[in-house]
Amino acid sequence: MEVAKRSFLTQGFSEVSTPALVEEAGLTRGALYHHFRDKHELFAAVATEMAREVSDRVTAAAAALDDPMEALMTGARAYFQAMADEGRAQILLVQAPAVLDQTAQLALSDASGAQALNQGLIALLPAVPGQEDSLLALTQLLSAAFDRAALKVAQGESPTAYLEAVERIFLGLVPELEVKAR
Repeated sequence: MEVAKRSFLTQGFSEVSTPALVEEAGLTRGALYHHFRDKHELFAAVATEMAREVSDRVTAAAAALDDPMEALMTGARAYFQAMADEGRAQILLVQAPAVLDQTAQLALSDASGAQALNQGLIALLPAVPGQEDSLLALTQLLSAAFDRAALKVAQGESPTAYLEAVERIFLGLVPELEVKAR
């Protein structure tokens, strides 16, 4: 998997050849195809592993925090840091949309932090019966915004402005928190 990840990062999905991968990894093509049906499936496995690493970092950073706002902000910081590491943004946010179908992309988004974001929003916002679809839509919108910001941070921009914007959004969701924050 490490050889595949490195190859996808340095060459891009379309330029990676399975014969070169197996040679570099010291495997046979049969061994590769025993585990993965094709290059797309191998890429999906690499991307899924990277998404889980992001989610694990977000979850670990926010797990011990009782305050929902603090947990969301800590999770946001962890997300930007994790996405800036090891070419994750390149694989998850640039190559994956070009390689994977929409269902696989949504699963990848869920795996990389959207589920944690949804849980954080559930903890932050008072439960309103019948608003579950609205909360899911909010999660999807914010997740897309996080991804866009993560691309910018991975390209070298400072995460500070994005974290401040995220905080404004979260505070805007619960106006009484904004009063306390001042």
